Amino acid sequence: MKISNLFENKKLVNSKTFVGLPPLHKEAVTDFFKVVEKDQGLRHGKNIVMNVEEEIDKVADFHEINTSVIYDYIEAETEEQLGEK
Repeated sequence: MKISNLFENKKLVNSKTFVGLPPLHKEAVTDFFKVVEKDQGLRHGKNIVMNVEEEIDKVADFHEINTSVIYDYIEAETEEQLGEK
């Protein structure tokens, strides 16, 4: 499975990784995905890495959490979905 399919299929919110998050972290991850989906610039040639990093920073600031919460979630989710966990 391609990583891009994880986002397109919206399987993330039903995963063990997501379900295991504390409520505040679930809210932050959900907001991150909403912002990424809404940001049309990600689909029109802008630097996706820079955009994702900026959105992670914004969501983490808004929820007053460390950015590592979202980065760690993305890493764990990717491993779970790819069967490496």
